[in-house]
Amino acid sequence: MNGTIKKMQPYYHATGREEDVFIHAEKNKIPLLLKGATGTGKSRFVEYMASVLGKELITVSCHEETSATDLIGRFLIKGAETVWIDGPLVTAVQTGAILYLDEIAEARPDVIVAIHPLTDHRRELYIDKLGKTIKAHKDFMLVASFNPGYQRGYKELKPSTRQRFAAISFNYPTAETEAEILIKETGVDKDTAKKLVKIAEKIRNLKELGLTETVSTRLLVDAAHFIHSGLPKRLSVRTAIIEPLTDEEEIIDALTDLSNLII
Repeated sequence: MNGTIKKMQPYYHATGREEDVFIHAEKNKIPLLLKGATGTGKSRFVEYMASVLGKELITVSCHEETSATDLIGRFLIKGAETVWIDGPLVTAVQTGAILYLDEIAEARPDVIVAIHPLTDHRRELYIDKLGKTIKAHKDFMLVASFNPGYQRGYKELKPSTRQRFAAISFNYPTAETEAEILIKETGVDKDTAKKLVKIAEKIRNLKELGLTETVSTRLLVDAAHFIHSGLPKRLSVRTAIIEPLTDEEEIIDALTDLSNLII
């Protein structure tokens, strides 16, 4: 026994030809943009494809303070000397990993400027603080995600940036597929899985509530985990699905009443 631990391949249920598109994007060195609401499987898909292709995955969860320096690297003082520390972007570019920029529109504008030369025929990265340009490893791949529904009217990706990527849209799966995902991911029984999906569908259709985000497959998986481990069903639904959606007591009560009719 050599002590090597084999990683389990992440579970992912394809809903279209997204696997083929990813493979061809990787083969042709074309950056890929994944568009869709929170919890529709974008991050899991990237994890799955990295496993399928046998490539290292470096993920950066972007937020409003994420800067080019965070991605590229910085000088740090260690003892009596100043040393350069590579950021995740430089590491991915040099080693041929997949770099996944999750919610790229959240990042500061200088991040977009930094990655532009990597998204065209140049495939290179300029490191201003070192005064040098590095060519991307032949296996380097850039993948980013974007939530158009949430970002609309807040932070948009410019057309000039979007057109540097091929793109795939992610939507919530069909009821049958979503129930299958819950069963596979958590071991919950089929009847409960179907009821959880039905709750999600009901809430997703309640546009008048004005929820910033609706029920993601991720929230359903959390509820199914709770139920499968023995937490009461209604408490699991309230805790994992309803409470994360809103802080408004009236809406929480209304969604709880709706859910209790189903499960």
